[in-house]
Amino acid sequence: MRGAPIFSLLVLTTAVVVAIFAPLIAPSDPIQTNRAQILMPPSLFSHPLGTDHLGRDNLSRMIYGARISVTVGFLAVFVSGAVGGVIALVSGVLRGWVDVILMRITDAFLALPYLVVAITVVAILGSSLMNVILVIGLLRWMTYARTIRGEVLRLVEMDFVRLARVAGISRFRLIRRHIFPNILNTLLVLGTLEVGSAVITEASLSFLGLGVPRPLPSWGTMLAESQTYVFTAWWLPVFPGIAITLLVMASNLTGDWLRDRFDPTRRQL
Repeated sequence: MRGAPIFSLLVLTTAVVVAIFAPLIAPSDPIQTNRAQILMPPSLFSHPLGTDHLGRDNLSRMIYGARISVTVGFLAVFVSGAVGGVIALVSGVLRGWVDVILMRITDAFLALPYLVVAITVVAILGSSLMNVILVIGLLRWMTYARTIRGEVLRLVEMDFVRLARVAGISRFRLIRRHIFPNILNTLLVLGTLEVGSAVITEASLSFLGLGVPRPLPSWGTMLAESQTYVFTAWWLPVFPGIAITLLVMASNLTGDWLRDRFDPTRRQL
């Protein structure tokens, strides 16, 4: 990719700003019903994105839905990155039987059908924002563990790390001072790419009724509620679908751009 992905960064920034300032931006209460305004089409002066089958303002629900998607996306990625990063650091630095055991555990998790396990666990634990974040985060750490472990194995063979070991530096300080700072770029790239996956998973769980409890608005929930009105109220499925697509596309394109920026060999292609 040539140049900075202005559009992708703009989409991500807009999503974050909207999520943070949702109460100030939303024109009305997203869960307030109005039987007199059921299924009103988009109107510039009253409801720019129309209303749903309960008369709730679609724009307000989209804005608060962005808060759910952004929160789940970024916090789930943080959980995944933290778990996968720690496993990768321990595995790459200690090596030996510790490395073998941790990588076999990683392989076992990779073999699991991710979405099926997520649905099962959320169904058992119950639908809540925290449960969704933890389930997605704790089922997506394997990519971090595998990728970052390779970086750690490369770093521990470099001269500055070997000199630090000869100097008698402790393993904890070795990781903190010499290894961890050098894997931050990889963590950032993986995290940016994984935001899209987390958003899709949250939308899928919400679509199935296992995400954020109703009546809290979520883009996946809005898609599920719009199934009955696909042909009579086109605005109900279209706007959440576009929002999910744009956010996922923006995270993927930004991640690709960051990877090109941090990898000189790819930047030369």
